[in-house]
Amino acid sequence: MDQLNSFESPTTTRLHRGEYLTGLAVSLMVFIAHIGEVRWLPAVLLFVYIDLIGYIPGAIAYRRSPDHRIHKAYYVLYNTMHSLITQGAVIGLWIWISGPEWALLVVPIHLCADRGVFGNFLKPFALPFEPVVNEDFARLSRGLFAKQNSSSVTAAPAVGSQR
Repeated sequence: MDQLNSFESPTTTRLHRGEYLTGLAVSLMVFIAHIGEVRWLPAVLLFVYIDLIGYIPGAIAYRRSPDHRIHKAYYVLYNTMHSLITQGAVIGLWIWISGPEWALLVVPIHLCADRGVFGNFLKPFALPFEPVVNEDFARLSRGLFAKQNSSSVTAAPAVGSQR
């Protein structure tokens, strides 16, 4: 993926997920190392509120809709609540108001698990709310990322060049 081609190959998707699995492992190790100091009520609330606001309403609407089309507001809720920016602001505000605490580690644990374990990233409006294979993207992926002999891969000509 680059700034002009905003999709990933199966390999870069696995690498991207691997980065989040690393973040999950580090967050879990620190959390477990301080488990005796964790305030459990804030930890549980911080862990579940992301999905209570950002996922559950959209999942219910999706399942209730006969054609699985739902309002874009559900996507915005999901993307806002599952944003590292939003959750970083929540953590920062929490620390500013109440001070740092180990329970806050459940936020990166939640987000890193969603991305690393389940492969759930932010949701584009153009796709269904729940994962469904998009045949156009599947066709594009087969065409672009089918196993090829590395010697047959050539650089694309620059825009405006003649080849």
